[in-house]
Amino acid sequence: MTGYASASREFPFGALSIELRAVNHRYLDIQFRVPDDLRAVEPTLREQLNENIGRGKVECRVSLITVPGAHKALKLNEDLLQQLGALEHRVRARIAGVAQLSAADILRWPGVLAAEPLPLEELQGACRDLLARVLEEFNSARAREGERLASLLRERAGGMERVLGAIIPRIPQVIAAYRDKLAARLKEAIGGGDDERIRQEVAVFATKIDVDEELSRLAAHAAELKRALAGGGAVGKQLDFLMQELNREANTLASKSVDLAVTQAALDLKVIIEQMREQIQNIE
Repeated sequence: MTGYASASREFPFGALSIELRAVNHRYLDIQFRVPDDLRAVEPTLREQLNENIGRGKVECRVSLITVPGAHKALKLNEDLLQQLGALEHRVRARIAGVAQLSAADILRWPGVLAAEPLPLEELQGACRDLLARVLEEFNSARAREGERLASLLRERAGGMERVLGAIIPRIPQVIAAYRDKLAARLKEAIGGGDDERIRQEVAVFATKIDVDEELSRLAAHAAELKRALAGGGAVGKQLDFLMQELNREANTLASKSVDLAVTQAALDLKVIIEQMREQIQNIE
């Protein structure tokens, strides 16, 4: 199931944000986009995701945007400063007239000014807290989407039951009409007289067009689909299996049909099943 959520936190030196997005996938596949400074927190974040998400192709993006010059106090590198002073003294002792280093020259010297490092421990803790917030929003959004999809599937299942409810009472009449038509054709073909043979042939063909079993299974699968949706939880695999079974029974119903209304019912069922299959692809 698709999903998206994000959260951010402000610091004196910048902003930390976490973005989580997912698309449907059979298994859990997690990909990270994390700044190098925060790479050490990735295993902890992966563990959080594994504990809270069952399936999906998930991308977790961590961003740290710093404000130049606003987040760290500058410090003098005392050791380097001392070395520069000693070197300057030795150079001036050997070469007369050498200009003395100015304060600006010293401050521009690479490495003399050092910024305080990022508070990595604090940032890593903030990453864990932010991800917990993002996951709460993410799972809530997925739950809402799941309920909308479940509602659509229940509506489709109800449509199947209405089609079945209209066609099931018609089946005895269809079989009786087919028997009469077949018996008349057989009598005409063999010239009448052998009633026992005609009855045997009619019985064989009537058995081949009997769709009671297919209709019963279709009704049972539709009811099972509604029970699975009512139970909640991760039901994507179960629903996918039911779609295969429903499609198989609808195809058999169409192939055995000798009545226009039954054929139309089979086609209507196949349309509904295909619509459900497309929706189920978005579940978890």
